[in-house]
Amino acid sequence: MAAPNPIQVQKYLSGIDYPASKEDIVATAEKEGAPGDVLDALKAIPGGDYDAPTAVTKAVSDKG
Repeated sequence: MAAPNPIQVQKYLSGIDYPASKEDIVATAEKEGAPGDVLDALKAIPGGDYDAPTAVTKAVSDKG
């Protein structure tokens, strides 16, 4: 399964404060109405804190 487009992922993370935990990232995406493929990709990233949007994007693309 291909990873979602990084721009699409970031669209659902607008307004999040970094550093952010995986749990915060997933919760924010859910609150913003992210589709299933984006949520699945975010739920698949390693746990821990992400210090910037680029770190989240990299984690998602590494899983794809």
